[in-house]
Amino acid sequence: MRTLDWAYEKALSGLPGLDSAPDLALSYMKQEGSLLDNANSLIRWQNAKAGTSGFITGIGGLMTLPVAIPANLASVLFIQVRMIAAIAYMGGLDLRDPKVKTLVYTCLAGNFAKDILQETGIRLGTKFTALAIERISEKTLLIINQRVGFRLLTTYGSKGMINLGKVVPLIGGIIGGSIDIAATNIIGNMARDSFLGKEK
Repeated sequence: MRTLDWAYEKALSGLPGLDSAPDLALSYMKQEGSLLDNANSLIRWQNAKAGTSGFITGIGGLMTLPVAIPANLASVLFIQVRMIAAIAYMGGLDLRDPKVKTLVYTCLAGNFAKDILQETGIRLGTKFTALAIERISEKTLLIINQRVGFRLLTTYGSKGMINLGKVVPLIGGIIGGSIDIAATNIIGNMARDSFLGKEK
């Protein structure tokens, strides 16, 4: 959770050379097209960034694994958290609200987010509104945080394990990049549907 909190704070404030989530959202909101079109454009660009990060950190093979795995997790996690937060901002939500922060984290669980929220009585698949978010109790928030934390620990723990693809230079980069693109796309679509509503 400390890693998530770090990524969230950096997403809100920005990093040197990288816009904050609100600035990123505003830059896409200025583009032509609907809000959903702009969000899809944002997701596509973040997919490319995550894939590049996964490729670069996986390209070295076995010799760079001890450094590459933490570097990849940190960079991709930041990219994904900032993307989700930007989409939530596009939906008019307050990123400093702890409940919005929890929902951003929940989107990181990808397809498992639906299960986590349904277990707490929250329906995913319909747009989160400020009023609906306000009704989430502190007890429910705590339960969601615990389940999201456990899910992410399981997910990122398994990503950190050495597999044969990662130990081979170049192939490890291709595999790592492909996995990160797919995961980021699922997460981005989950965030779009949750904070902006489903595409018609």
